[in-house]
Amino acid sequence: MTLADILASLFPRGHQVTVAEGGLIFGKGPLPDGGNIHVLGIRAEAPLGIEDALTLAGRALDIAGGGDRDPILMLIDSSSQRMSRHDELLGLSEYLAHLAKALLLAQISGHRTIGLLYGGSAAGAFIATALATDTLVALPGAHPAVMDLPSMARVTKLSIDLLKQKAEATPVFAPGLDNLAKTGGVHAVWDPDQPLAGQLAALLASPITADLRDRLGAERGGRPKAAAIAERVMAELFHD
Repeated sequence: MTLADILASLFPRGHQVTVAEGGLIFGKGPLPDGGNIHVLGIRAEAPLGIEDALTLAGRALDIAGGGDRDPILMLIDSSSQRMSRHDELLGLSEYLAHLAKALLLAQISGHRTIGLLYGGSAAGAFIATALATDTLVALPGAHPAVMDLPSMARVTKLSIDLLKQKAEATPVFAPGLDNLAKTGGVHAVWDPDQPLAGQLAALLASPITADLRDRLGAERGGRPKAAAIAERVMAELFHD
């Protein structure tokens, strides 16, 4: 689906979402119940640089301090962070962390945050946008990667062939939508043949009481240990 198709399916009554120069997405759309949802994002596999991260973070902070409790939808189709010398020298990682924290602040200020991955995303850009929302969903054809295998090989000093073997057996090692869903990072894959407005409304109707990613990963076989370890840590923490 193109961005125009997605917006039309999400907001059949129209919307006020625009794409700025450089590929950033801003605006608001109406929900079926009469409320509104803030829309942020990045399109056309644009890299996420420091200026983009600051702009998105500024919008998230404005929403957090704006007085309403409308949810936030983050539409994501990016490449990775913009790894230019300019961005690295200015501390790109800090800007990405600032964006992730701005989304978290919006969440704890009462705004449900939902990421909709409809294209690519990778590395720090993926972590600071898609994984920084409290619930991440995707459309078929999305292709996320926390780290691609060639980059992983450079960091771990393991061969590509060995990493491919591990990726086949352990979703945590593997890029791709199916693997991210198995680990619980992707909550659900939406059906593009059904109205996205209804699927969004159904998701918003289900309250979030805790971060379910580790539990989903255990249920789906992609992260068999994380939920049990987290539960044990919490039990030890509050043990008298």
